Amino acid sequence: MAIHTEKLLNWTFEEVCHDYVQRDAILYALGLGLGRDPLNKQELPYVYEKDLAVLPTFAVTLATPGLWVKDPATNITLEGLVHGAQSANFHAPLPPQASITGKARISQVYDRGAKKGAVVVVERSIHDTHSGLLYCTLEQTLILRADGGFGGEPPPGNNLSIPQSPPLQAISYKTTPGQAILYRLSGDWNPLHIDPDVAQHAGFQQPILHGYCSYGIAGWATCLASNRDPLLLKTLQCQFRGPVIPGDRLIFEFWQPDADKWLFEAQTNNRVVLAKGCATFNV
Repeated sequence: MAIHTEKLLNWTFEEVCHDYVQRDAILYALGLGLGRDPLNKQELPYVYEKDLAVLPTFAVTLATPGLWVKDPATNITLEGLVHGAQSANFHAPLPPQASITGKARISQVYDRGAKKGAVVVVERSIHDTHSGLLYCTLEQTLILRADGGFGGEPPPGNNLSIPQSPPLQAISYKTTPGQAILYRLSGDWNPLHIDPDVAQHAGFQQPILHGYCSYGIAGWATCLASNRDPLLLKTLQCQFRGPVIPGDRLIFEFWQPDADKWLFEAQTNNRVVLAKGCATFNV
């Protein structure tokens, strides 16, 4: 059966309560690759419990709605699902430990046609359970490659474009062969990222790196390129264009159209894996 726009837009998610501690925030930073150089004082605040600072992108691991797409009532073809894009608005710094509540909803459903699939946008807000303080608003774009052609509205165009001029900055970021094994300890247990048999069944030669891991690396790399405090990161968005294999070297290129806005893309092995990236910072 085809997916149904109104049914998905009215899909009910239970609120998710999630308690995390310093160890979780440190483990997330380690999963992105921080801490490999024990003398790197720039990374130390995110991996040392003394005056611990929490990377804003840690929010993507918190209070997730789980594998709701497996529910047969969605009519989603699970084998055709890919994580197409991710964006976030960071409203307040995450503390080193907290009790938080996640609230999710499907905000958009689009039809790209029978041959191109459908698009579903899941919005998730991360609040402090006790005070109600809003820490972050996330938007996850899912591409349903096998579920297009149901007669829905087409997706709007993305007006963000990377300049044709030479980049202002370039940063090389080497991932490690075991990085996906470490990153998955932050809560994404999909066997695609650890089990060679599952990866090969999905069409990959070996387990691939989590898209959320690449997203977190992009946030850190942008802060390095811009020489900005990660805690001043206001928004971060990008599209996922291809798999990253643990051990790949990511080459980030950056452009700065104005003082507090940075555009980027990332390549590995001469292919773009992160596209239409954009980060903004608080003044």
